[in-house]
Amino acid sequence: MNNSSETQIEECEEILKNAMLKSDISELDKLLADNLIFINHLGQLMSKQDDLEAHKTGILKINKITLTDRTIKTYSNIAVVTVKAHIIGSFNGVKSDNYFRFTRIWNKSKNKKWHVISAHSSILS
Repeated sequence: MNNSSETQIEECEEILKNAMLKSDISELDKLLADNLIFINHLGQLMSKQDDLEAHKTGILKINKITLTDRTIKTYSNIAVVTVKAHIIGSFNGVKSDNYFRFTRIWNKSKNKKWHVISAHSSILS
């Protein structure tokens, strides 16, 4: 594993977490690939635009995120992250206090920036 790439991904994951907490559309726009494929915890396919819109409109509000059990595997210009997340907030007006498992695939672009190209979330019971 390339330690430098792993450190970069750890930093990107922290920036992503903070952007999600603040619904920072500008930062999320930088981190998410334009052709993002995201399957949310309800099994719905979401694009980058869908994700940004959920934050912008307040459909998705996150008050607290606690991350544990993170694994990072790097392969040249690709990184795969799995993480358990305890998220407190609301989705579509319904309060939520649940545990999720996320898988994110990051790609390092030609300009040496990392972007999430795919993500999947599952709710844990």
